[in-house]
Amino acid sequence: MISVLVVEDEEITAEANRVYVERVPGFQVAGVVRSGGEALRFLRRQPVDLILLDLYLPDMHGLEVCRAVRGAGILCDVMVITSARDLSVVRSAVSVGVAQYLLKPFTFAALAEKLRQYARFRSSVDASGTASGQGEVDDALAALRGPVRSHLPKGLTQPTLEAVVAELRKAAEGLSAQTVATSLGVSRVTARRYLEHLIATGIARRVPQYGSVGRPELLYRLSSG
Repeated sequence: MISVLVVEDEEITAEANRVYVERVPGFQVAGVVRSGGEALRFLRRQPVDLILLDLYLPDMHGLEVCRAVRGAGILCDVMVITSARDLSVVRSAVSVGVAQYLLKPFTFAALAEKLRQYARFRSSVDASGTASGQGEVDDALAALRGPVRSHLPKGLTQPTLEAVVAELRKAAEGLSAQTVATSLGVSRVTARRYLEHLIATGIARRVPQYGSVGRPELLYRLSSG
């Protein structure tokens, strides 16, 4: 079994990641922590094979955690799970030994594929002996870089999903499905499908807004940065 440490400060997202990992055969969650300091203390007590690491932690940046892990001589691999799309961040992640990089929001299928790619990589390099040649080394590394595919539910597109997330980022207090629909020029039903997908993946949450009369209006708010 491949042991995994989930490092995520947002409670709902952390729990979603834990559930997702344990749904993939061959993986088990060794622990869930909410900060970089907690992660380092955990790893000193109990080594793991893989860290699922958010970059925006309350006490330090995720890449600082990577550097501290390497500096302490702790042997484990890292998969970054983040909303950071800046290519300079991606480059920095590679420079500190990050093996995989998964953007939020994502589906269970997307994370599961990343984990299966990692499992194939581990299987190819854990065997004893030496590589027969460059091709075998290339094949082992290629296992981590599988084909990029869309895992969105039927009828949803990545550009629209990113547009919905961008709208939610503008309003910390949350937005209604109708407000999102109006902003993007889509129907309320379509906007709600995307918003409910973000709920299902742990990226957003529902927040009731109580008015003076009638039923409370449901707002959608991002769970984490």
